Amino acid sequence: MNPGDVAQAALPLSSADLSLVTLFLHAHWLVKCVMLGLLAASVWVWAIVIDKLLLYTRTRRAMDRFEQAFWSGQSLEELYKTLSARPAHSMAALFVAAMREWKRSFETQTRSFAGLQARIEKVMDVTISREIERLERRLLVLATVGSAGPFVGLFGTVWGIMTSFQSIAASKNTSLAVVAPGIAEALFATAIGLIAAIPATIFYNKFISDVNRQAQRLEGFADEFSAILSRQIDERGVQ
Repeated sequence: MNPGDVAQAALPLSSADLSLVTLFLHAHWLVKCVMLGLLAASVWVWAIVIDKLLLYTRTRRAMDRFEQAFWSGQSLEELYKTLSARPAHSMAALFVAAMREWKRSFETQTRSFAGLQARIEKVMDVTISREIERLERRLLVLATVGSAGPFVGLFGTVWGIMTSFQSIAASKNTSLAVVAPGIAEALFATAIGLIAAIPATIFYNKFISDVNRQAQRLEGFADEFSAILSRQIDERGVQ
């Protein structure tokens, strides 16, 4: 990197012209790449945030409606026929998977009850794991941006400060009018990194908490439904 070129690139920016657009346009190309990458990450973060907010809200409301229907006294067969074609949410998928295994076991010729309870519980465990994986999809992006964003911005800041010092050395002028614009350009990268990282960290923690609460609801329903099916297995076994 030629110090003379650095000085010529830095001098046109006056201390009075420190708008964000001007700071970006006069930044080093590597710092610009860092800024653009962080801005793209910020947009991606907000797209994931909006998608997850809508998804978790829909899932929570669907669980409430399903539990209301399940405990209303409606026949399990009728509820299964209603939901079996296309379970629309996590708890319905759990119910349909357990009922499908239940009906498959009783439709066999042997009609053996041995291991039926264990098979139903296994099916529900697999369904819960699959649904939790679906709810957690793309949350790793939020965690990555939240943890790496400030460091990426700091890298742009360090590079920008190095460029500013080179321009100061080339121009042999240490006045504030020369120093301030270059430092402002460099710090702008860190600011964008924080803008991307702070929402990512906040919403990642919130979404993990939401997923844990929904997982607990699914596991609680699985335990209750397993107990209901266990009683029916015992009754049929006695018969």
